[in-house]
Amino acid sequence: MRTLIAQTFTLQDVSKLRHVVAEHAETCGLHGPRLDDFVLAVHESVVNAVEHAGGCGRFKLYTVDGVICSETSDRGAGIPEPYVNGAKRPSDSSYTGRGIYLIRRLCDAADFRTGPTGTTVLLTMRLPRPAGLNSRGRMRRIRVTAPGGRPFGRFTA
Repeated sequence: MRTLIAQTFTLQDVSKLRHVVAEHAETCGLHGPRLDDFVLAVHESVVNAVEHAGGCGRFKLYTVDGVICSETSDRGAGIPEPYVNGAKRPSDSSYTGRGIYLIRRLCDAADFRTGPTGTTVLLTMRLPRPAGLNSRGRMRRIRVTAPGGRPFGRFTA
């Protein structure tokens, strides 16, 4: 596991945290719509903690085994069950209740651990495999030939 960010946050930190998450996720290999989806989902989890759990929380961003993960924790009263499952689409006329629904659809996986002493939201996105790696994440061996077809040697790429 490689920790990228570990910090507490309040409302004043939300915007900066969003930008820092985007920078780290892009550096790790997320791009385009997958980057946008991950950053929005993380932002929703942080905003939910600020709005519904006392205005502060703890945030961690890390990579492990080809996956980028965010963990948002708070000490609120927990999330009511109908919201946690997030299966039902919120009404178009509803102002609230969209965060968890969006989070579940934007990430590869979203896990909510909630109870009367707080909530932890774990979001994950698979990172693209770097070029040259085989399916097990190992470097592949390549054969290099010199001009004229003469073998030059074996190298790991």
